[in-house]
Amino acid sequence: METLKELYKIGRGPSSSHTLAPERACRLFVEKEGPFPYYQVSLYGSLSLTGKGHETDRIIKETLGSPCDVSFEQDWEEDFPNGFRLSGLDEEKRVRKTWTVFSLGGGSIQVKEYPIEKEEVYEESSFQEILETLKKENTDLISYIYSRDPGLKEYLCTIVEAMSVCVKTGLSKEGILPGRLKISRKAKMLNERAGDEKRLKLMAYAYAACEENADHGTCVTAPTLGSCGVLASMIHYLYEDRHISKERLADGLAVGGIFGDLIKQNATLSGAVGGCQAEVGAAVSMAAAAYAYLEGLSIYEIEYAAEIGMEHHLGLTCDPVMGYVQIPCIERNAVAVLRAIDAVTLSRAMSDAGGHMISFDMVVKTMNETGKKIPIEFRETSTGGLAREYLEKEDQEIHDRMKEEKKEGSSI
Repeated sequence: METLKELYKIGRGPSSSHTLAPERACRLFVEKEGPFPYYQVSLYGSLSLTGKGHETDRIIKETLGSPCDVSFEQDWEEDFPNGFRLSGLDEEKRVRKTWTVFSLGGGSIQVKEYPIEKEEVYEESSFQEILETLKKENTDLISYIYSRDPGLKEYLCTIVEAMSVCVKTGLSKEGILPGRLKISRKAKMLNERAGDEKRLKLMAYAYAACEENADHGTCVTAPTLGSCGVLASMIHYLYEDRHISKERLADGLAVGGIFGDLIKQNATLSGAVGGCQAEVGAAVSMAAAAYAYLEGLSIYEIEYAAEIGMEHHLGLTCDPVMGYVQIPCIERNAVAVLRAIDAVTLSRAMSDAGGHMISFDMVVKTMNETGKKIPIEFRETSTGGLAREYLEKEDQEIHDRMKEEKKEGSSI
């Protein structure tokens, strides 16, 4: 499995798959193949269907700098459902170089014409294999992680800071989020109402991070930007309200990250591939594992908490209204951070009840199978679910308004 540095990435919102991944791919293309005087980009799959809402075209044009034509296409012949073709053109506008880029989820990319070397640091590919290694080496989970991933703790300390800054920034702002939905920021109001009430505070913190993300602010993929509020909320609460050290919280992120890496390795972190179970579901599992570790639970209780977090988000759909990472995403993150804590509470309470029958590895395998069977309308295309219901409601309201205006006009 890859280094956890590739799991936790700092970047601009609103979407790791739709803005951060294209930005990274465009920078790499210019670095390795260019620059070129002109560019052409064709978006496919979810990038095409919800790219406007995520402002994929804007970030691509800003990153490439030179004149760039971005088109939204439907006919995608590649196996992976989310990607784009990026071409560099000469002065006569002849294509000189083309990359086929796959947006894998969480801001990670793969390029068909330019294989990207992955920093594989963990030989194990399941939690059971990790347990066997710990027993064989007579070591604990955190020592195992740091021994395989050099420089990780220092890196994760910067991630703790970035998460907390994101939440603080979100709590300080008011106003309307970008896009046609005209949603007002609510984090500051929720935080003021929360007082000392822990659960509402956590929800306010999740709102803050997600509103920053929706407003193109700087956030952390945990494991995606669409699910950035879950772990950021928890980390900020533990850092600012409970005064747990940055170094200790980095350890929590490391433990949570291993479970995220296992999901990434054996299933997916992409909403376009597996629905929102791959984003918010994975975030809850990671946050539950991190919190369980920080609460001093055993490795078996940590695994149980992570399993609970993922199991009860199986089949969660991704149907963002108008393609924005706003409805239901922001509210969903706020609810999800509480589910992570609930998973730890249940794991602790059940620790002496004879263990659990469903393992984390089993849940991830099930999640992968479930994601493949979720209809395409519910995998980040905004063509089904809440997205469709909202548009039908909006269309009806426009129809009724036009009918009323026509009626008033005829009576004058």
